[in-house]
Amino acid sequence: MTVPSAASPPIRSLSPRPAWDDGAPPGGALVVLDACVLMSGVVRPLLLRLAAAGRFRPVWSERIGQEWRRNAARIWQVEPALLDAQWQAMQEAFPQADCGEVDAWKADLRYSDPKDWHVIAAGRAARSRTPGAPACVLTWNLKDFNRTELRRLGLAVLDPDRLLAGWWPGHAALLRGALAGVEADALALGRTPAPLAAILQRERLYRLGKLLAA
Repeated sequence: MTVPSAASPPIRSLSPRPAWDDGAPPGGALVVLDACVLMSGVVRPLLLRLAAAGRFRPVWSERIGQEWRRNAARIWQVEPALLDAQWQAMQEAFPQADCGEVDAWKADLRYSDPKDWHVIAAGRAARSRTPGAPACVLTWNLKDFNRTELRRLGLAVLDPDRLLAGWWPGHAALLRGALAGVEADALALGRTPAPLAAILQRERLYRLGKLLAA
């Protein structure tokens, strides 16, 4: 799928919008899905169900997609053709998600891990297309992202557990509906049948699991 390149960034950064990183992002927010988040065959479909329901707008780039597919094939021994088909399905389901070539948006980044600048760049590119929209990077590798640097760019950084738990108070019914497919997702990966609570524990969704059990 060919995606037009994002426009080059202006010389000066976009005026930062106060970033939300309290775990309660508003609906319709732009959420950059880092490759480490896409790696999970449970968390990825859970998030995409919520995106399809309108809770947030997913963001990625071709490089993020390549990193996910390469690592999943190497670590999980997933057939590359299957991963390519899943990526194509994601592109078709969310045609606005792919920011295309985002290297120009790495300009002026300094304090986050350079290997993750492309993830931040995707968030900056997405914000340029939707000025004023709340946006965040969703990752398990929080230590690689400098919160102060991201806030200056109008971006927050969260892990999936904090994001999902933050939505629970106002959107428990929506989350319960999305979680209804989790056990089937786990079985599709060839895992031994397990209760939802155990699957969430394995996926490091500790806060969400406690809220579901309360």
